[in-house]
Amino acid sequence: MATQLRSAENEYGIKSEYGHYIGGEWIAGDSGKTIDLLNPSTGKVLTKIQAGNAKDIERAIAAAKAAFPKWSQSLPGERQEILIEVARRLKARHSHYATLETLNNGKPMRESMYFDMPQTIGQFELFAGAAYGLHGQTLDYPDAIGIVHREPLGVCAQIIPWNVPMLMMACKIAPALASGNTVVLKPAETVCLSVIEFFVEMADLLPPGVINVVTGYGADVGEALVTSPDVAKVAFTGSIATARRIIQYASANIIPQTLELGGKSAHIVCGDADIDAAVESATMSTVLNKGEVCLAGSRLFLHQSIQDEFLAKFKTALEGIRQGDPLDMATQLGAQASKMQFDKVQSYLRLATEEGAEVLTGGSRSDAADLADGNFIKPTVFTNVNNSMRIAQEEIFGPVTSVITWSDEDDMMKQANNTTYGLAGGVWTKDIARAHRIARKLETGTVWINRYYNLKANMPLGGYKQSGFGREFSHEVLNHYTQTKSVVVNLQEGRTGMFDQ
Repeated sequence: MATQLRSAENEYGIKSEYGHYIGGEWIAGDSGKTIDLLNPSTGKVLTKIQAGNAKDIERAIAAAKAAFPKWSQSLPGERQEILIEVARRLKARHSHYATLETLNNGKPMRESMYFDMPQTIGQFELFAGAAYGLHGQTLDYPDAIGIVHREPLGVCAQIIPWNVPMLMMACKIAPALASGNTVVLKPAETVCLSVIEFFVEMADLLPPGVINVVTGYGADVGEALVTSPDVAKVAFTGSIATARRIIQYASANIIPQTLELGGKSAHIVCGDADIDAAVESATMSTVLNKGEVCLAGSRLFLHQSIQDEFLAKFKTALEGIRQGDPLDMATQLGAQASKMQFDKVQSYLRLATEEGAEVLTGGSRSDAADLADGNFIKPTVFTNVNNSMRIAQEEIFGPVTSVITWSDEDDMMKQANNTTYGLAGGVWTKDIARAHRIARKLETGTVWINRYYNLKANMPLGGYKQSGFGREFSHEVLNHYTQTKSVVVNLQEGRTGMFDQ
C-alpha cells in the first residue's frame, strides 16, 4: 500500500526563489511579492516564484518584440539545431526533470519518467524537423507566377496549465520557435517548478528575448499579456471560464487564438470488446495523472451484456492501485496537484451521492495515515449514473469515472454526444464496421479504437465544441503560428489596354 513519504526537495538543486526570465536575464518582479510552490504530497513549500504584474508583462513583451526581427530571419538550420539540443539536454537529465514534475505536481514518478518526459522530448524532436518544412507555394498562370510565402506571426502569448506543465510548455514553444516566432510564456502559478528549471538550463541556447517567462496569478498578468498591441497570437490550455476571458481580451486587437480546453470524453465498451484490455484502459483513464487530464474517458459507457463482468474486474483493478509517495516508482496514484483541486474533487464526490449515483469503489480521500498531509483521493467509480447528472456533464479533473449502461447504439451515441465538450473518446469492439461507425459519429477531436490514450507522434489533437479550436501536437499547428503572403509576378509585358487613353 502507501509507502512512507520522504522529503527530497533539497536533493535536486532547487533554488529558494526564482525570478522572471526576461530578455535573457533572471529578474525580480515589479511587485516584490512572491508565490509559494508546494509539494502537494506533503504540503511543504518547495520554492518561491515571482507574483508578476502588468509591468513585468510589458517588459517581457518588449524583449520579445525586440528579438523578433532577427529571430524571424534566422536560418532553419539554426532553429533546428537549437531544438535538437534542447531534446538532447532533456534526455541527459530525464530523471531530474521527471522528479521536479513529480515534486510539484504530485503525479507518480513512473508517469513523469515514462509518459511526461518522453512526450516532452518528442515535441522538440518533432518540430526540429519542421524548421525546414515551412513550405510556401507557387502557382503558374500563362501571364504570371503566384508565390505564397509563409511567415511567422511575431510575439506569441502562451498560457499553460498545471497538470502536465513540461509537456504543455513543449507543445507550445517548440512549434513557435521552429516557425520563427518569439514568445512570452505564462506558466501556472501552482505548478511550474520543472518549467522554470528547464529555462535555467536552456537559457544559453536561446538569443535574449526569444523566450520570456513571467510567473504570477492569471488575474494580475493575463489581461496585460493578451491585450497588448504588440502580441500577435495567443495559445492557451486550461478551463472554459478562463478561455472566455482570453477570447474577450484577444478581441481588443483581433488576434488569433488556439484554445485547448476541457473534456468529458465518452469511453464506449461494446458487448464484443476484449474486456480485460478495456478494463486496463478504463483503469488507466481513471488514475493517470490522478485524473487531471482533459482527455480522460470519464464517462464510461458499458454495454449491459458485459456490465457485471466488467465492473467486477474494474473494481478489483482500482482497489489494487498502489497509492502513496509519488517519488516511489511503485506508486500508481499520487496526490491532486493543489488543495484547491483536492477540495473541488471532494465536492463532486459529495454531489454524486446527492444526485443518486452509487459508489462502486472509492468515493473519499485516502484514509492511509501516512498520506494525511497530502491531497490524496481514492480512485472512484460511480454507477447508476444518468447522463444528465452534473457528474456526467461537468469536468471533475480527478480520479473519478462515471458508468452509464447502454443497449441501443443510436441512443448511446446521442448520450455520448450530449455534452458541451468534444475533446476525445474511445471505443472497444472487434467489429471493424462498428468501430468506424461509432468513431465517425462521435463529435470529438480524437477517437481511440481498442486502446485509450494511444497517443502517436504528429497526430493532431484538439477539440470540437467548447473543448476549443485549433490543433496541436502535429505539424498542423504550424498553420496557427504562421501567416501567408501572396505575391503575384506579372509576366505579360506592356499595358493591359483597359485604361488606355
